[in-house]
Amino acid sequence: MKTELIQLPLLALRGLTIFPDMIIHFDVSREKSINALEKAMVEDQRIFLVTQKKALVDEPKIDDLYTVGTIAKIKQIIKLPRNIVRVLVEGIERATIEDITKEDPYFVAKVLRPIFEEGNNQKFEEEALMRSAKELVQLYSTMNTKLGKDTLNQLLDTNVLGQLGDQIATNLSLSIENKQRILEEIDPQDRIKVAMAILENEIEIIRTKNVIQSQVKEKIDKNQREYFLREQLKVIQNELGDQSGVEEEAEKYREALEKLKAPKEVKEKINKEIIRLGKIPTGSSEGVVVRNYIETLLDLPWNVTTKEMKDIKKAEEVLEEDHYGLEKVKERVLEYLAVKNLSKENIAPILCLIGPPGTGKTSIAKSIAKALNRKYVRISLGGVRDEAEIRGHRRTYVGALPGRLVQGLKQAGSSNPLMLLDELDKMSNDFRGDPSAALLEVLDGEQNDKFRDHYLELPVDLSKVLFIATANTIQTIPKPLLDRVELIEVSSYTENEKQHIAREHLIIKQFEKHGLEDKNITISKNALLKIIREYTRESGVRNLERKIGQLCRKVAKEILTTNKESVKITEQNVEKYLGIPMYTYNKKLEENEIGIARGLAWTQVGGDTLSIEVNIVPGVGKFELTGKLGDVMKESARAAISYIRSRSKALGIKETFYKEMDIHIHIPEGAVPKDGPSAGITMATALISAITKKEVRANVAMTGEITLRGRILPVGGLKEKILAAKRAGIDTVLIPKKNEKVVSDISKEIKKGIQIVFVETMDQVLEYAFV
Repeated sequence: MKTELIQLPLLALRGLTIFPDMIIHFDVSREKSINALEKAMVEDQRIFLVTQKKALVDEPKIDDLYTVGTIAKIKQIIKLPRNIVRVLVEGIERATIEDITKEDPYFVAKVLRPIFEEGNNQKFEEEALMRSAKELVQLYSTMNTKLGKDTLNQLLDTNVLGQLGDQIATNLSLSIENKQRILEEIDPQDRIKVAMAILENEIEIIRTKNVIQSQVKEKIDKNQREYFLREQLKVIQNELGDQSGVEEEAEKYREALEKLKAPKEVKEKINKEIIRLGKIPTGSSEGVVVRNYIETLLDLPWNVTTKEMKDIKKAEEVLEEDHYGLEKVKERVLEYLAVKNLSKENIAPILCLIGPPGTGKTSIAKSIAKALNRKYVRISLGGVRDEAEIRGHRRTYVGALPGRLVQGLKQAGSSNPLMLLDELDKMSNDFRGDPSAALLEVLDGEQNDKFRDHYLELPVDLSKVLFIATANTIQTIPKPLLDRVELIEVSSYTENEKQHIAREHLIIKQFEKHGLEDKNITISKNALLKIIREYTRESGVRNLERKIGQLCRKVAKEILTTNKESVKITEQNVEKYLGIPMYTYNKKLEENEIGIARGLAWTQVGGDTLSIEVNIVPGVGKFELTGKLGDVMKESARAAISYIRSRSKALGIKETFYKEMDIHIHIPEGAVPKDGPSAGITMATALISAITKKEVRANVAMTGEITLRGRILPVGGLKEKILAAKRAGIDTVLIPKKNEKVVSDISKEIKKGIQIVFVETMDQVLEYAFV
C-alpha cells in the first residue's frame, strides 16, 4: 500500500461521519466551514471532511478533531436564509491528517491518502470474512425490523470487502464512536473485522432486549399496550414508572413556574428539578423528596410583598388603640415609618424588646404588624437547641425541612412580613449546634439579603423582613447576637398604668369572653386597686387579667343562681369573690429603729423593699449572714465591714470593734433567694447604725453598690424600685449620683410624691439616713 500527501481545505462535522462512496447533504452555518467550502469550489471541488470529538464545541481546535476523515467532492451548494449553506457531497476516499497548515479564516490540512488496490481474485480468508459478515447482516435484519429490505439487498450485493465494512457503518444505526472506529481502519480485512465485532454487539443487545420483552409478555395482557410499556420498564429498571402521571404532574409544576414571581436563579433551579422528576419512577422514595422540594420553592413568596402603610397618624391611632403605654416602642415604630416614607432604602430595623413577663412584648408586635399593614409571623425560640431549626436540614436527610424562618415566609405569603422572634433569651445549644450563632446572619441587615437555608440551597432575601425579638433578660443572650439588635427596654407597669390597661382593655375583653355586659357587673376603682396590690405581684398584667376573669366567672354564676340583674364589686366585697389576699407589701416602719435599714430590690415581677437587720452582741469577732443570700450580697457585706473599719475614727467607733463583737446580718424571708449589688449601702447603713446605736429614719429607703472607700456605684431597675418605695409609703429614696440620667427618663407620674436624693459617698448616705 502506497500513500500520497495532499493539501485540502478542512471542514469539521458535528454529529456526522461520512464514508467513501457515500452521497449526503448537510447544512453548514459556521463561518470557518463556509470559507472552507468556498475555497474548495474555487479549486478542484475537493474538501476534507473530519468529525469533531464533541459536537457541542463551536470553535474546534486540532485536538477536538479525529485524525481520520474522508476526502469528498462537492456536488452542489445551495445558500439558504440566515446565512446557512446546504451542501451535497460524495465521499471519495479516507485519509489521515498529517498537519494543520492554516487555521484562519478556515482550516487547511495536509492529509495522507492511501493508494490501496484490491485485487480481483479474492483470497480464501477474504471470502470467509465476506460470508461471515453477510451472515451477521442477515441475522441482524431478522432481529431488527427497522432495517429495510432494499438496504439489506444492497448490503448483500456488495462484493468488495472494504466497501461492505463502509456500507455496514453507513446503513446501520451505530454511534459516532463506532462509525469512526470503522472509518479509521485503512486495511479492508481489519475494517470488516471491526464492523463484524460492532454488529455482533448490536445483535447481543437486541437479543437481551427480546428476552426482557418475552419476560414482560408472560406477566401482562397483550391487549393493554400502555400497561405493557410500564411493565417493560419495570423489568429493565426493576421499578414501575408511571410516566404519564409524572408528566401530568410535571406539567402542573411548569404552569405554576410560569406564574411564579421569582429571581432567574430560582426559576432555573425549579425547572431543573422538574426535569429530574420526569426521570424518576413514581414508586421511588427520591420522587417524594423532589416533589416536596419543588412545592416548597413554588410556595415561597420570592418577589411578593404587601403594600406598607404610609399614613403615620393612622398607624399611631392603631398602636394607641391596641396598647396603653409602651411609649418607646411606639415612638421607634413611627420613626421607622417616617424614614421609610422619606428614604428609598428598604433596610428594616431589627428591634429587641427587653422586659419582664406579661408586659405586652409579644402582643405589641402583632399591633405593629397591623399598624404597618404587614403580615404577622411568630417564631417561638424557647427551648430551641438545634441549629437546623434556623438554617433548615440538608435534603440528604430523611424528613428534611426548611428552617423556621423560611417556613415563616411561606406561612406569611409575603417577603416583607413582621417576624416575631419570641423568647430570644431562652435558646440553648448542644451537640447539634448553636442556633444563636445561626441567627447572627439573620439579624444582620448587611448580610441577610442573601440568607442561605440548607434545605433550599438558594439565597433568600430577609432584608425586607421587620424582625422584632423579645426577651426577659439580656444576661443569657450571646454578646455577638446582642450587638446586632436595637434594644428597647419594656419596663414594669405602674399601678396607674395597670388601672388604665384594666379599664381600657382587660375588663372589656373579659366581659366579652364571659358573656357579660356593663349593666351586669361594675368594678369600682378601689376594688381594682386592691386586686392589683393584694392579689397580683407582677411586672405585667397577665395575672391581673386572670383575676378579672375569675371575678367574671363568679359574677356570672351569681347572676344565674340568684336572678340578680347586676353585681357591684367594691373594695369591701372583693374577698368574697377572690378569697383572702395573696400578697402583702412591706410598709414603712412606724418608728425609727436602730440596726434596721430599708433597701430597694428588683425582681422579675417588679420592685420590692427589703429590710436589712443587724444585731451586735459581745463576742469574739464572729460574722454571720442569713436569709439565703447570694455571693454578690455576701461580698457587699464584707465590703461594708472593711469600709467601717477604715472609717472607724471618723464614725466614732472603737477600732477593735470587729474583734470584740459578734455581728449578725439577716434579711427576712429566708426561703427566698436574694442576690445583687444593690444592697451594699443598705447593709453598711444598718451595720453603722447597730454599732453606733444611731437610729435610721423609717421613711428613707436606699439602693446602691458600695466600694471599700465608700464610693456609691450605679445600679439598675430604678423605675421598679421607686414604685416599690412609693407603694410602701416611703417618701425619701437615696439613689447613686451616676444614675441621675436614668432617673430623669422616668415619668413624672412615678416620681410624684417621692423625694429623690442623689448620693456619691457613704458619708452623704449617713447624713440623710440617720435621725
